[in-house]
Amino acid sequence: MQDSPMKRLSNNVTMSRRSLMLTGVSILGSYVALSSLPSWAIPAADSPQLAPFMRLSGLLVNHRLNPAIGARMLEVAAREHAGLDALMSTLLALAQSKQARKVEDFYADIPAGPQQALAQWIIFAWYTGCSSAKRDAAVFTYEEALTYQTTLDVVAIPSYGLSGPNRWSQRTVPLADMPRF
Repeated sequence: MQDSPMKRLSNNVTMSRRSLMLTGVSILGSYVALSSLPSWAIPAADSPQLAPFMRLSGLLVNHRLNPAIGARMLEVAAREHAGLDALMSTLLALAQSKQARKVEDFYADIPAGPQQALAQWIIFAWYTGCSSAKRDAAVFTYEEALTYQTTLDVVAIPSYGLSGPNRWSQRTVPLADMPRF
């Protein structure tokens, strides 16, 4: 009588405990190495710029703000706005001189130019969750964008609707000429 193919295969394949352990450890190690975030992807909570940025954001945007999103915004702001530290210091000094507690207390006194551009960028970024309205904009958040926070308990965040993104109903199709009787 001939042995089944499975029996022949099981006789040829042997695995020692040591090779089983090494295989398991290497699979687990590669999973941990590939699934964890690289260090550059984790926002630096100890960034010296983050505290002033969040303080300025709190003055410009009267909402409870997420520091993790603020860290992502700060990274893009540092690339897009030359001399970010000086601009933030100027805006914070202006707010402090006006004893500002909200944006209306000092926004009218922000001089036109890079300071005003930074203030408008910060407000835009917190409300929209992205760096600009362009196609190549950096997205910081979608779910926590302040645009949706004011009505979050009543209206769902727009997503893919019936006929495409942000469409709440199907398009009305024009009717063909109807026959007359």
